[in-house]
Amino acid sequence: MSDLIRLLPDHVASQIAAGEVIQRPASVVKELLDNAIDANSTKIEVFVKDAGKGLIQVSDNGKGMSFMDSRMCWERHATSKITQTEDLFKISTMGFRGEALASIASVSQVEMKTRLAEEELGSMVLIEGSQLKKHEQTAMNLGTNVLVKNLFYNIPARRNFLKSNPVEWKHIMEEFCRAALANPSIGFKLTHNEELQFDLAPQSVQERILSIFSDRKEQDLIWLEEKTSIIHISGFIGKPEVAKRIRGEQYFFVNKRYFKDNYLNHAVVNAFEGFLAKEQFPLYVLFISIDPAQIDINIHPTKTEIKFEDDRNIYQIIRAVVRKALASHIQMPQETGFDDNQFIHLQLNPPSTQEVKSFGVVGSNRSGKTEWGGFKDQYQQQRNKSQSNWDVLFQGNSEEQRAQQIKLPVNEDISDTRVFFQLNNQFIVTPIKSGLMLVQQQAAHERILYEKYLEALEKAPLASQQLLFPRVLHLNNSDEAVLNEILPEMAALGFTINTFGKNDFVINGLPAELHLEDETKLISEIIETYRNTLTPELSKHKHVARTLAKRAAIKLGTKLQAEEMNRLVDELFACKEPQYAPDGKACISKLTLEEILRMF
Repeated sequence: MSDLIRLLPDHVASQIAAGEVIQRPASVVKELLDNAIDANSTKIEVFVKDAGKGLIQVSDNGKGMSFMDSRMCWERHATSKITQTEDLFKISTMGFRGEALASIASVSQVEMKTRLAEEELGSMVLIEGSQLKKHEQTAMNLGTNVLVKNLFYNIPARRNFLKSNPVEWKHIMEEFCRAALANPSIGFKLTHNEELQFDLAPQSVQERILSIFSDRKEQDLIWLEEKTSIIHISGFIGKPEVAKRIRGEQYFFVNKRYFKDNYLNHAVVNAFEGFLAKEQFPLYVLFISIDPAQIDINIHPTKTEIKFEDDRNIYQIIRAVVRKALASHIQMPQETGFDDNQFIHLQLNPPSTQEVKSFGVVGSNRSGKTEWGGFKDQYQQQRNKSQSNWDVLFQGNSEEQRAQQIKLPVNEDISDTRVFFQLNNQFIVTPIKSGLMLVQQQAAHERILYEKYLEALEKAPLASQQLLFPRVLHLNNSDEAVLNEILPEMAALGFTINTFGKNDFVINGLPAELHLEDETKLISEIIETYRNTLTPELSKHKHVARTLAKRAAIKLGTKLQAEEMNRLVDELFACKEPQYAPDGKACISKLTLEEILRMF
C-alpha cells in the first residue's frame, strides 16, 4: 500500500492558516490597526471601499521599517515582538505572533510602502497570494502605508460567504471604534467610499466616547476609577436612564486591548441590578490595567478572549466599583410593574353607524366604558366567515407534516361559548373539544404584523399619520448608513422620515395605527435589530417586515382584554402561516384531554 500522508504546499497551508485570522474585511482592518498602534503612531487613517471587499488602506506616521524588515514581515511567524517563550507571559504589544501580515498576503493583493526616520528612501513591497512580485526602494513620507485589494480573490468560495456590504461595514466600524476608544491620544480618521465617517483628533477618554457615540451627552456618563493590589480599573458607565434595549455599547479593555468576557460583563450588569428596567443594557467603557504576567492573551486566534489568573476577585472588584459609582450619582429607583410594551393594545375597529343600527344601541355602563349593543352577534358572524381557516390550520398534507404540525381533527372546533382567558399575561387559552388550545400572544402578534407589513411592502403601502411636532433623530455614522438603506421600506410601512443634514433625520409621520411615546427610540431599535439579524436567506422586504413586526408586537406580560384576545386569535387564523412566528417559533400548541388526565 502506498503512503498517503504528505506535506501541504506552502500556499495551501497559508490559506488554511489565514482562515483562522482573516475571517472578513474587518479582520484585516483590526490587524493593520494593531500594527499601526504598535508603531507608536500619533495619526492613523483608514480608507475603505465596498465595505472592505474592494480596498482597505491603512496609513500611519509611525516609526516605519527598514528595507529588509519590509520583506521579512510578510513571512509566517516573523515578528519583532517576542524572541523566546517567556515573552508570551509579559506581552504589552497588540500584535506579537507574526501571523497577521502573512495571512493577509495569502488571500489578497497587497502593496506596502514604509520608511524609517533616519533613511532618505523608503521601501515598496508588492505581494499577490503570498507571491512576491516586487520589492524596491521608493520615495515616501515617514511611516507605513498598506493597501489590501480584492480580499479573497483567490478563494471565490470564501468570498461568496461574505455578508452584505452593510453587515461587513458594521464589523469594520466596530473594529475602528474599539481601536479609537482604547487609544484616545492617537488621532484616527475613517473614510468609506470617499465619504468621511470619522475624523478624531487626540482627545480625552470622555471626549473620545462622546465622539464615537455621537447621540450621547456629557451628562449621560459617570466616571469611575479604583486602584487595588490586583488591578487598576477606570472608565465611564452610562446612567441607567440612558440604557438601551439593544446591545453594542459595552467595551472592556485590558492594557488597551479590547476583549470579550461574558463573566465580567455579568459583573457590570449585576451591579446595575435595581437600576435598570427589564431587558435593558447599560453603556460602559472600562479600562483594566494589570500585570501582563497575570493574563494570557494567546488563547484565541483573533486575540479577543483573555484568560485572567484571578478572575473571581476581578469580578467582585468590577461589580463593587460600578455599584459604588452608581450609588454616588443616583438614588435607587422604586420597583415598578412590568411595562415593556411600547405600543397600544390591540384595538378593535368599532362598528359603523349603520352596523350600530342593525345590531344594537351604544350605551355607557356605570364605569364609563362604552358598550356596543349586539356586539356578540356581530362578532360571531365575523368569526363564522373565517371558520374554514381554523380547519385548514390543523390539516397536514402528509404523515410527516402531521407529526410536525399541531393537528386537530377536521370536526374540531372551539367551544361555542367562545371562552378565552390569559395565562400569566403570556398565553391565550381556550377550550376545544379535545382539550385546550394555547396561543403565545407575542409570537402570534408577530405573525399577524409580519404578513400585514409584507403585504404593505409588496402591494399597498400603509397610511401615515403626520406628527404634530416632528422629532429630530441624531444617529452615528454606522446607524445612518443602515437607515438610508431601508428608508424606502420604512416609507411603505407608514414612516415619513426625511434627511436633515449629516447624521440627522426628521421624523414627520408614523404608521397610523402606531402609538408610542418615543419615536426616536423605536427607529434606533429597528436599525439595530435589522443590522444584527441580517441574513442572505431573507429578502430585504421580508427582513424589514420581520424587524418591525418584532418591535411592534405586544410583549409577553401585557394584559389583554377579552375583545383583544378574540381579535388576536381570529386574525392569527386568517394568516397564511398561522402555526409559526416569522422567526420560526411556534404560535400555537394543544394540550389534549389525555395529557390532562395523565396529570392526575
